[in-house]
Amino acid sequence: MSQPTRLSDLEQGSSAVIESIPTGNASLTRLRELGLLPGTRIQLIRRAPMGDPIEISVRGSLISLRKKEAELIEIQTI
Repeated sequence: MSQPTRLSDLEQGSSAVIESIPTGNASLTRLRELGLLPGTRIQLIRRAPMGDPIEISVRGSLISLRKKEAELIEIQTI
């Protein structure tokens, strides 16, 4: 497995496992409530034409998030 990287760097169609997601940020708290937790497998589905937002698949649901939020989430590619 490779070194932890940021969700914002994940390639379209690639899968990863969440390593860490910071606390204390309201928008990230909402993402944790939606199932983005350490150990959760995700897949980057697509990016908007200008690269923001991105759409990911998490536990069978599609979630869109800002690139700014994705830059805070550490992942491990698989």
